[in-house]
Amino acid sequence: MTEAIEYDVVVLGAGPVGENVADRVRAAGLSAAIVESELVGGECSYWACMPSKALLRPVIARAEARRVPGLSLSAQGPLDVPAVLAHRDDYTSHWKDDGQVGWLDSIGVILYRGQGRLDGKKRVTVTDAEGGVQVLTARHAVAVCTGTSAVVPDLPGLAGAKPWTSREATSSPSVPDRLVVVGGGVVGVEMATAYRGFGSDVTLLVRGDGLLPRMEPFVGELVTESLTEAGASVRKGVSVTSVERDGGTGPVTVVLDNGERIEADEILFATGRAPRTEDIGLDTVGLKAGSWLTVDDSCRVEGSNWLYAVGDVNHRALLTHQGKYQARIAGAAIGARAQHVPLLETDRWGAHAATADHDAVPQVVFTDPEVASVGLTLKEAEDAGHRVRAVDYDIANVAGAGLYADGYRGRARMIVDLDSETLRGVTFVGPGVGELLHSATVAVAGEVPIDRLWHAVPSYPTISEVWLRLLETYRG
Repeated sequence: MTEAIEYDVVVLGAGPVGENVADRVRAAGLSAAIVESELVGGECSYWACMPSKALLRPVIARAEARRVPGLSLSAQGPLDVPAVLAHRDDYTSHWKDDGQVGWLDSIGVILYRGQGRLDGKKRVTVTDAEGGVQVLTARHAVAVCTGTSAVVPDLPGLAGAKPWTSREATSSPSVPDRLVVVGGGVVGVEMATAYRGFGSDVTLLVRGDGLLPRMEPFVGELVTESLTEAGASVRKGVSVTSVERDGGTGPVTVVLDNGERIEADEILFATGRAPRTEDIGLDTVGLKAGSWLTVDDSCRVEGSNWLYAVGDVNHRALLTHQGKYQARIAGAAIGARAQHVPLLETDRWGAHAATADHDAVPQVVFTDPEVASVGLTLKEAEDAGHRVRAVDYDIANVAGAGLYADGYRGRARMIVDLDSETLRGVTFVGPGVGELLHSATVAVAGEVPIDRLWHAVPSYPTISEVWLRLLETYRG
């Protein structure tokens, strides 16, 4: 073990969140070290956002092309899957992090490769691949940005069957002929969409009665309908009780709770995420190993004046863009506190409070049809005690939708707070709706009154004209 090296801030985890924390504290004039046990750039760059969207884009583009007159016949053939996988590999930089390391160097952040662990207040140990240990100390703050990992259930035979998680699904060098996907959340439906588009025989197994259960009910209905039409089998109300696979190779047999057996070439479990805090020394600072970390709106851990938890690890909003948003908040707060500047005196732009995590979290699900939502669903708003009204509109009735695609199917809903006459939430489902989401996010986060939204005129003929139709429906 070598002598401790001191920095103003030490960051655990060099994914997008950790990178942004380090960038913001450096911009505030503080020194920073960052610790990473895998690739700089993290889950999003190599096994989540970037590779998954690279896989999905050709599938969705072909599906949309098949609905455009004059183009539909040309888009009936199969995808060039090797070209899609090669494009995915380019977007992950072939799982090399040289570019990301170069960026850290350019902003003056010192990288330590190895397993980082807390070792008491403001103290971190880094164990490298050869077993060497370096001690780092922080003058002002340690930020835990270690993210989450996939949860795989403890089922008979599963460990030896070598199941896929999201990592294997987004990085696989080949496409299985038959794929079973367990889980109807975002990862499950996106990967079912991608692999069905590549030609896999996909079976999607869901314990509940619908897909994407945290969204408005009509979302799961339309996504289920589209997956089924594409040739996937969507099975609701079923559970996996065991998995069989000899030696972890060859076909895998999935046994359901009704006794049915399904054979496939691979099985993907998309059944949730757990915080990567099991082995980072939380016990040395009085916290429970493996736990989510509860934080205030500056992402400082409750009960601490030096420990921050930013991104997925705090369980506020498990989305890369929200984690980067939190990182900007946390980095600015750490910088202000290091300079003994009261946050309220410098908070003109809300720079030190992650308020969007409470009521304005945007999300796009890259299925066919696309799903885009921000804020609360009707059920969430009612459960929270708000007096609200749901306003629905069939997007197919907007002129721009018919121009976008023949047989356009989609739906929009806005949740109006009847007391303030502002929006609590907005949901769109339909081809191309992801590009509508930021306008909805501005409306929700900015608490824009309905009377002002009436004067935000959408261009004709675009799908965004749905805003006018929603407002007209509300006014009656």
